Amino acid sequence: MTTENNIKTIKALYNGFSTGDMPTVLGLMHPEIEWNEAESNALADGNPYVGPNSILEGVFARLGANHEHFGLQDVKVHGMSDNMVLATLRYDGKVKTTGKSYNAQAAHLWTLNAEGKITTFQQYVDTKKLADSEK
Repeated sequence: MTTENNIKTIKALYNGFSTGDMPTVLGLMHPEIEWNEAESNALADGNPYVGPNSILEGVFARLGANHEHFGLQDVKVHGMSDNMVLATLRYDGKVKTTGKSYNAQAAHLWTLNAEGKITTFQQYVDTKKLADSEK
């Protein structure tokens, strides 16, 4: 795929996430996608999550269950070589159990295959902000 097409795919994923369209989000993923949460993130306990259903249950469902709200802000998508796309963004969330809000800087590194399916994801995030909101 071209860099432009890869960028369109990742933008479609973020749009689907922001509108709650999980079938679209999961449909953009390769059946054997490998998903890694940042080290020291509470959700990293399942790394690597393999396959869309594993990500849905191990990441997205847990985010929904643990947060009063969770959203993405200031998403900027950058095309890279080797079928990679970098997104810089912020997480805006409020943890249910503590009532604490956070706004944390994050970056996502995506890799796509020649057919335009997402094959890998690596998250980088301010894990201290996330951990502090859970205490």
